[in-house]
Amino acid sequence: METIVTVLLPTEERHRRLLESSAPHFSFRYTTPEAVTQEELYHTDVLIGNPPPQLLHGSPRLQWIQSNNAGVEPFLQPGVLHPNTLLTNATGAYGLAISEHMLGVLLEIFKKLHVYRDAQHLHQWKSLGWVRSIEGSTVLVLGMGDIGGEFGRRVKALGAHVIGVRRTDTRCPDYADEVHLTADLDRLLPLADVVAVTLPGTKETAGLLDRRRIGLMKPGAVVLNVGRGIVIDTEALCDALESGHLGGAGLDVTDPEPLPPDHRLWDIPNAVITPHISGFYHLPETLERIIQISASNLKAFAEGKPLRNIIDFSTGYRKLPS
Repeated sequence: METIVTVLLPTEERHRRLLESSAPHFSFRYTTPEAVTQEELYHTDVLIGNPPPQLLHGSPRLQWIQSNNAGVEPFLQPGVLHPNTLLTNATGAYGLAISEHMLGVLLEIFKKLHVYRDAQHLHQWKSLGWVRSIEGSTVLVLGMGDIGGEFGRRVKALGAHVIGVRRTDTRCPDYADEVHLTADLDRLLPLADVVAVTLPGTKETAGLLDRRRIGLMKPGAVVLNVGRGIVIDTEALCDALESGHLGGAGLDVTDPEPLPPDHRLWDIPNAVITPHISGFYHLPETLERIIQISASNLKAFAEGKPLRNIIDFSTGYRKLPS
């Protein structure tokens, strides 16, 4: 029986040539997440891209999904994938786009550019006081994968002291000054001028920054979140921003998401909110990287070799190389 590959990514002809040359004996079909049908998915062996999870229903024929996201929570829910289906993510594709977004938002808050934009809309020509510098600041990065690592590299180059936090492994890469385990978080939070969250949404990360831990943060600290909204207690964050305990928040993800139009977070002056757009394909290079990862994994799959970025269903993280 032929191996059928269904591709849900927005591909150009050069992308298709690359994918098809990676597995020349497979059959390819191209569609979109919006147009793909349940019947098509039931007759698919390899899926590249993110379909609506409810269409999968544990299809036993599906051998492998190459997600176009770094976070794959929807596919980890019971009954979505057959137990024998492999799942890989797109770690390595998003570090450039999202780390630059984080840096831009941090500078916006530190230099009060968002507040000056508000003053511009009011036609007000006036100084809004002191600003802050990344140089000499302490930046705590929760999650030192591709995105957290790329952000750490950028702020370190601008003179920050970078402290990384991981679930396991305290080896210190060149883009960090220190690396600690999640168990040390309570001790580290009071030290940080910036707390940058790049964590996926898992049982372990949900509510990690709760009201108590937000209270431990350094007065005036800025929180950035490009991971998942459930990592942070939204109401506690709002209270800390409104009271002045925190100096600002740059949020590309929220809980709930989408953020309801009447939520008070919209109107907090030091909250900079973007609608989960730091990744996706807004930077064209991101799609190019996803195609490259997909083609490399497709070649390995066709040759019976190990795949890159295999997800451990018990943790929601990539499996560590053996």
